[in-house]
Amino acid sequence: MSFEYHQRDRRQHPPALTPDYKTTVTRASRLPLLSVENSLSEITGPTFSHAALGDLDHDLVHNYTGAPAMGERTIVHGRVTDGNGNPVPGALLEVWQANAGGRYRHVKDGYVAPLDPNFGGCGRCLTDETGYYAFRTVKPGAYPFRNLSNSWRMAHIHFSIFGAGLAQRLITQMYFEGDPLRAQDPIAQTIPDPAALDRLMAPLDLDASVPLDSLAYRFDIVLRGRRQTMFENKLEGA
Repeated sequence: MSFEYHQRDRRQHPPALTPDYKTTVTRASRLPLLSVENSLSEITGPTFSHAALGDLDHDLVHNYTGAPAMGERTIVHGRVTDGNGNPVPGALLEVWQANAGGRYRHVKDGYVAPLDPNFGGCGRCLTDETGYYAFRTVKPGAYPFRNLSNSWRMAHIHFSIFGAGLAQRLITQMYFEGDPLRAQDPIAQTIPDPAALDRLMAPLDLDASVPLDSLAYRFDIVLRGRRQTMFENKLEGA
């Protein structure tokens, strides 16, 4: 069986140097990139199974202390597919985020919003045989950061997607449909193609919501091709 190879579209990629996002001034590469061969252990393992996951790993509302976290209960779900629309089963998705007030549980986060004692901000889940995944959390808050005089990040959830090997890790961010900070977020605005940013904006999915409990957002992840999700660490995709 053969599959169509989709050419990499560099127009979607943020330039390494974007002065409006200040830290790129010091982080942007000044030298040609080097190609490094993967080792055998990086491309053959580890593999993941449900046996390695805890019962509450997919439930960020309860997985820190057992007591419920505060905030707007939210279900995030979708499918992971390759460039030809085929499901990617057994992919490990790790997520991390700020709490409902916009603060991370991290020693270097100095934002004035309070920490939620019952929210750790991390979770994980596996895709099933159809590439489907789902987890429950609270909607993260927006937060300011030291960039320009009044820079804010819109609400977002970080995703790490592992395939069958450690070298296949992809990283991206999911945003929420209709966020009023979209046009002001200096990091999101480094993406030059508005359509690529559109694909990171998860639409509200009322059909998947739980009445009197949780809203739901749909975030499908495409590993490669014309509708590829933009990945921060590997712009060409899987």
